[in-house]
Amino acid sequence: MTGLKNMSHASTAAPNGIRIEGLRKVYGQGDTAVEALKNVNMVVGPGEVVGLVGPSGSGKSTLLKCLGAIIEPTSGRMTLGNELIYDNGWTTSDLRALRRDRIGFVFQAPYLIPFLDVTDNVALLPMLAGVPNAQARARALELLSALDVAHRAKAEPSQLSGGEQQRVSIARALANRPPVILADEPTAPLDSERALAVMRILNQMARQAQTAIIVVTHDEKIIPTFKRIYHIRDGHTFEEAGEGLSL
Repeated sequence: MTGLKNMSHASTAAPNGIRIEGLRKVYGQGDTAVEALKNVNMVVGPGEVVGLVGPSGSGKSTLLKCLGAIIEPTSGRMTLGNELIYDNGWTTSDLRALRRDRIGFVFQAPYLIPFLDVTDNVALLPMLAGVPNAQARARALELLSALDVAHRAKAEPSQLSGGEQQRVSIARALANRPPVILADEPTAPLDSERALAVMRILNQMARQAQTAIIVVTHDEKIIPTFKRIYHIRDGHTFEEAGEGLSL
């Protein structure tokens, strides 16, 4: 592919960003072993939104699950927000707290809790982390206001439009001020206008909170919005300069 270069060496990560070095993931053993990730190197700076694209089976989901501390890599290093979280083994025994406090997740489906209103959906994670209820709800309202859904603060998820639900899910991902957000096909169910609106929001939030964001996508509508794109193919990553469409 024109303009691609093999990222055989990861460069220095900026504070609060993401750095992946020589990451490997092997499923199975012996003759049945499958090397899903072979030598993945990736750097995402603070305030940056980077695309991750590749065909089905290329390793995108495996990489996202490794970064999200959902599955354990076989070898390599991962740094999130100046904290080395994996160095040929997890550096912390509390992966649940790592996921809660250091990583925000945005999925294709919003996965909002149906029996909680919008404010409590966003405030729940800080509450679980020990933030007092009033403070957690104030943080939720701050984020909902920034995302132009504060007027829906007391609504239940079923009363929201698809675009509103996705904005609430972004607010929830930001609630604990994580240095990293992993977004898995966040615009897939949306039309072009709403898809670009979600990307505009992610870019604004990345800049304001200096959050590093990786967006896994097949959505051709949003590819032009990325300034940098990582392609993953046969377990390897390749970087390409994107168009960086102004949003």
